Amino acid sequence: MAASKPSFTIGIEEEYLLVDLETRDVASDPPEALFKDCQKRIKGMVHHEFLKAQIEVNTEVSATIAGARTNLAFLRTTVSEVAQQYGLAPIAAGTHPFSHWQEQAHTDRDRYNVIALDLQTVVRRLMSCGMHVHVGIDNDELRLDLMNQVTYFLPHLLAFSTSSPFWQGEDTGLKSYRLSVFDELPRTGLPNTFESWPEYQRHVDALIQAGLIEDASKLWWDIRPSHRFPTLEMRITDVCTNIDDGVAVAALFMCLLRMLYRLKTNNQRWRQYASMLIAENRWRAQRYGLDEGLVDFGRGEIKPWAELLEEILELVREDADALSCTGEIAHLRTILKTGTSGHRQLAVYHAALKGGAEKSEALIEVVDMLIEETCNTD
Repeated sequence: MAASKPSFTIGIEEEYLLVDLETRDVASDPPEALFKDCQKRIKGMVHHEFLKAQIEVNTEVSATIAGARTNLAFLRTTVSEVAQQYGLAPIAAGTHPFSHWQEQAHTDRDRYNVIALDLQTVVRRLMSCGMHVHVGIDNDELRLDLMNQVTYFLPHLLAFSTSSPFWQGEDTGLKSYRLSVFDELPRTGLPNTFESWPEYQRHVDALIQAGLIEDASKLWWDIRPSHRFPTLEMRITDVCTNIDDGVAVAALFMCLLRMLYRLKTNNQRWRQYASMLIAENRWRAQRYGLDEGLVDFGRGEIKPWAELLEEILELVREDADALSCTGEIAHLRTILKTGTSGHRQLAVYHAALKGGAEKSEALIEVVDMLIEETCNTD
């Protein structure tokens, strides 16, 4: 029997670092009262993350991307207002410009205690924040089939989200250093290609039976079938500092899935390429962001982003119309023109240095930019 049409509902998770408004450093031990106050105002949509200094928000399930943006704006504003009462502020950035991971502690929860014991230094270094996007696809087989195909576009999504050019006070030369940190963990990176849901489940069960993981929530791939929800969860992207940048990336992911489903209903599919080839584009997106193009493996050449983006927009034009997100998708052109958070952070940093600021002062200016942009949800 044919699978029913997916709902293509959407939910967005964002992770923030809490910073001290006086020092602009990461607040290594924010008060538990802050989290409790957030929970009172947005119960069920705000959570602890692995590090004490992190806070995560989850939007409600939305039928439209506009609804998700409204909810996300409310969550950002609420966390910002509560944090300010404690002399803190959230920043939506893949990494903090100058804080050191050695000074951080993990949240005292059973799950996080087990992860800390198991993964040691590689998880203690995980002072990074991402954006996860859930799209509703109820059928297991369809969810897996679309995961196999949409993996091709993960580097494209990453390139539009980059917000982590700094690490411990240094310009890394990468637009997404967060991914380098995250890749030290096991079970990360591009997922395997699976021919069927039972095959996927057999692989998960092999890890569970061996006692390596408790469930599929410890598969930290760039994209995965959600363990908790009937969704496909995209995880490769940095958290976007600008809310509209993040919403545009989320909308593109949703539209790509609908486009691939549309092809499937016409007995077509996106050509699948070996992970080693997609990994090259993944690295290019991590290293250059939007500054250099990605490889078009059908043509065997690197294509500039101006061409790539227009091709993608044409691919999903019908889907953006159907999902009522043409405006959000069009914002991708703005990101390409003005740059991602990574570009803006570097511009602020180098302008401050050129103006005579010390390195430490320039990095503080970057944090100030991140605070202002994160909390601006108009």
